Amino acid sequence: MMEKLPEIAQTYLEGRVLDEVECIVSDLAGVARGKAMPGTKFARQSHFYLPNSIFFQTITGDWADDVGDGFTEPDMILTPDWDTAIPAPWTADWTLQVIHNIDDQQGDPVPFAPRNVLKRVVDLYAARGWSPIVAPEMEFYLVAPNTDPAREIEPPMGRSGRRAAARQAYSMSAVDEYGQVIDDIYDFAETMGLEIDGILQEGGAGQIELNLRHGDPVRLADEMFFFKRMIREAALKHGMYATFMAKPIAGEPGSAMHIHHSVTETQTGQNIFSAPDGAESPEFLHFIGGMQRNLPAVIALLAPYVNSYRRYVPDFAAPINLEWGRDNRTTGLRVPVSGADARRVENRLPGMDCNPYLGIAASLACGYLGLIEGKDPSDEFTGDAYAAESGVPRGLGDALGLLESNLGVQQVLGEDFCRVYTAVKQLEYSAFLHVISPWEREHLLLNV
Repeated sequence: MMEKLPEIAQTYLEGRVLDEVECIVSDLAGVARGKAMPGTKFARQSHFYLPNSIFFQTITGDWADDVGDGFTEPDMILTPDWDTAIPAPWTADWTLQVIHNIDDQQGDPVPFAPRNVLKRVVDLYAARGWSPIVAPEMEFYLVAPNTDPAREIEPPMGRSGRRAAARQAYSMSAVDEYGQVIDDIYDFAETMGLEIDGILQEGGAGQIELNLRHGDPVRLADEMFFFKRMIREAALKHGMYATFMAKPIAGEPGSAMHIHHSVTETQTGQNIFSAPDGAESPEFLHFIGGMQRNLPAVIALLAPYVNSYRRYVPDFAAPINLEWGRDNRTTGLRVPVSGADARRVENRLPGMDCNPYLGIAASLACGYLGLIEGKDPSDEFTGDAYAAESGVPRGLGDALGLLESNLGVQQVLGEDFCRVYTAVKQLEYSAFLHVISPWEREHLLLNV
């Protein structure tokens, strides 16, 4: 088995005995599901089984059983993707975590497994001779432990004895307030072989941004999947929670998962967004046009929960529009300052609560449709786009309706996936509507 492991895992285990392997996959929510087994058993086992119903489970633990297969829960076959084997350095023993490929019993990829959805989209690019490149940004909050859901979430206590302060974007002293957590994130990442491009303080109280280097979409989604697990463990080690909710604290900015995109010719490595003379290519504008036309249909993937839509408010560093502009952070689609080789499009709409596999797949799907359709976007928006028309659905119910009505997006992502995803999200939305909020009790109980 050792010869199959990547170098980072071999180095980690050098001179040691592998105690345990966590065999994991991502469910629709991005939660790690799977099995843990002794290292000796894993070395003898080529695959294992899980029921396909893990993809029919809502975030509340309910099951969407109206998914077209009679809910018979057939087993899927999981085989290790050896390239993903990396340490789990927060554990008490010598443990590896390995992401697994997911096929049905006929050997075909399970269409509603999020990692397979992303692979499907990347394969569509490859069939055209293109290689999509992404660079994601991760925003999250460190918060005080919250064991009572009725209590509002509070910022964590820093080393100064005060709670983290808001509106301290890019402040080094604000990052130092919880420096021990940041140090562990760096140390864990180094042990796991994950590269961090930079960490900074964002605008919210206890809000951190972590940037990753650009690269292959599936590899980057794997890394984000690992990072979210690791960051939570680093925070817990120091008596804090790390949350990737889109809007955990009222009155504070939401947490985004901005995605930078470019596309290269597979054979030459040339960025197709730039013409030979360095100017913007027609493909560059077509990619933006496809995102403008199709993003409304995938908002249900980029903003997958009722809380997600609390982030889409004006003047809180979150876009509420489908406009595009050069070096304009008020637009939903931003073209950063760059040279011709690095010309790219930043999608600022995804929330950090989305599944990284599905968020990247959905964003790339919109750009792919634009490249195929060959239509230009609207004129560049040069002012404050918060004053522009929204174009973004205001709630999960509306977003799911747009997904169901866009056949082009369904064909790119997979109709089976869209059917299962919609069923799960409709069940979650129905569960939310059964909950009476404090706002309703405060303002409606005695006044209406």
